[in-house]
Amino acid sequence: MEYLNQTTPRRFILLGFSNVLHLQVIIFITFLTMYLMTISGNLLLIIIVRINPRLHSPMYFFLTSLSLTDIIFSSSIDPVILMNIFSKDRSISSLGCAVQMYISLAMGVTECVLLAFMAYDRYAAICRPLHYNTIMSKALCIYLVAGAWTVGFVNSFVQVFLAFQLQFCNCPNVNHYFCEVPAFIRMACRDTFVIELSIYITGGIFAVSSFCLILISYVHIISNILKIISSEGRSFSPPPLQKSFSTCVSHLTVVIIYYGTIMFMYLRPQSKKYSHRSSKSDNIVPIFYATVTPMLNPFIYSIRNKDVKNTFINQFKRKQFH
Repeated sequence: MEYLNQTTPRRFILLGFSNVLHLQVIIFITFLTMYLMTISGNLLLIIIVRINPRLHSPMYFFLTSLSLTDIIFSSSIDPVILMNIFSKDRSISSLGCAVQMYISLAMGVTECVLLAFMAYDRYAAICRPLHYNTIMSKALCIYLVAGAWTVGFVNSFVQVFLAFQLQFCNCPNVNHYFCEVPAFIRMACRDTFVIELSIYITGGIFAVSSFCLILISYVHIISNILKIISSEGRSFSPPPLQKSFSTCVSHLTVVIIYYGTIMFMYLRPQSKKYSHRSSKSDNIVPIFYATVTPMLNPFIYSIRNKDVKNTFINQFKRKQFH
């Protein structure tokens, strides 16, 4: 088999979408709608938290950090997808590909860690309310968020560096709609042991451990809620507790989708000897963690909150009367 070059190609060609016109239109409208909802929902949450002093709490500090992460995450991927859908030239420069891979991977890891911190924050608020302010101090919250962003960018630098050391076969065609490490591994001609090992190690540290921390936190939260409900009697369940239980279930649903799809893509063998796996699933699954969950997060985590809704309604009424 011939090698393309000893160096990285100057441009990569993204082959992720159909060339059938009516499918392209549907894909374009779908991605544009999800991207606009992601940007508007997350920006709205950041603005609402900013203008309402009652929302200046650890929970909303984490949420605004998550919203900023989701905005950057989606903006590193969706605009390129939208431009390439109808374009005859679906190529991207090597530098552009590296930047896209770096930012999207950094935001993905940062979000993994932030979601774990948010789950712990909810555990402290619900299961240890008397010690909550001591546990989740302002300084600790700042350190946790700064740590999440730091590990995201450092890990991304390592993975992108290793990905661009790979040698690719024949032509620089990426069977994906954005530059992502698993797609590069599948393109490689030579041994990918080092980069796959680094993915398994970092994936175990950040994705699996964060997911386990979230599950443990929510098990304690749900158990605590059920104990309170049972102590009040089976025939009576306080509405706030019902709402808390419903909120936990919706949070867990989004978390399982996010971590499940990430672990499917990254924590399994990627090299060509496993090419019997469906390439269709490799193109569909990333949509969930790169596009769907950033769109859902502000609605699942905050828009349903009474304080958030009241702030939005009050600001809307003021704009109308002025």
